[in-house]
Amino acid sequence: MPKKALITGITGQDGSYLAELLLDKGYEVHGIIRRSSSFNTARIDHLYQDQHDEGTRLFLHYGDLTDATRLVTLLENVRPDEVYNLAAQSHVRVSFDEPDFTGLTTGLGSTRLLEAIRTTSLETRYYQASSSEMFGATPPPQDESTPFYPRSPYGAAKVYAYWMTRNYREAYDMFAVNGILFNHESPRRGETFVTRKISVAAARIAAGLQDKLYMGNLDAVRDWGYAKEYVEGMWRMLQADEPSDYVLATGTAHSVRDFLRFTFERAGLDWQDHVVFDDRYLRPTEVDALIGDAGKAQRELGWKAQVHAPELADIMFDAEVQRLAS
Repeated sequence: MPKKALITGITGQDGSYLAELLLDKGYEVHGIIRRSSSFNTARIDHLYQDQHDEGTRLFLHYGDLTDATRLVTLLENVRPDEVYNLAAQSHVRVSFDEPDFTGLTTGLGSTRLLEAIRTTSLETRYYQASSSEMFGATPPPQDESTPFYPRSPYGAAKVYAYWMTRNYREAYDMFAVNGILFNHESPRRGETFVTRKISVAAARIAAGLQDKLYMGNLDAVRDWGYAKEYVEGMWRMLQADEPSDYVLATGTAHSVRDFLRFTFERAGLDWQDHVVFDDRYLRPTEVDALIGDAGKAQRELGWKAQVHAPELADIMFDAEVQRLAS
């Protein structure tokens, strides 16, 4: 029998890449999606097969991290070997506008899922999507022993989820791990996230479809990697002999200004001719620099990032050019 995996947030960037990876490894994959009057499965439509067809290994179920009863029912019915909790209100700037909802989903949602696993007594391995935003104002480089100092409701909610995951691991002997992922991007990133916003605008400007790009803080420094590589690290964490927490990062630092330059150079443009400052995109509290040290993941899991920010900018811009041409 193939292994079974349950993914929350399967329709997101990471969820779609993880579903591809697990299907390639022979898993039966189950994903939780929220009910909507319109389809929101674009990132996984290429993986979907009619569930009546013989040999189908991807199954979608309606559910939500705010509904504890539904989570228990799904776990009892699916009985997964691995659970990947990727669902969240994941936009840092939006978390300042919706702090209550962010805490309800990003923070408490993880607790509901952990408690559902505990009460069903399933022998399953649990992955919690933690975030470099938990480090916030703590100076880089940041690794698994770095103190947390979140600077947003999103970061604070992720810190809560991190500690609840560790608590369930220690209190109930659960195989529960935190993957502390630094910024990881791709052509599947949402268009309101800064790297995708830049790649979309550069492609449109190059095509003569727009002229200006409105941006906030250009000085923020981030450790940008390729999401498709990072989901391999998630999977490796759940294959380890013992549960532990791991940072995934490239270890390289680039500013938002750098990413603009990489992308616009790929387009044959000077970013300074098109970018306009707009203070509406500033956060009430900024995170100056996030740069990860993934040495533990390399030593214990054999994982190391291959794609860094300049190559990532090329990948994302080229994908937008192809989208416009199709």
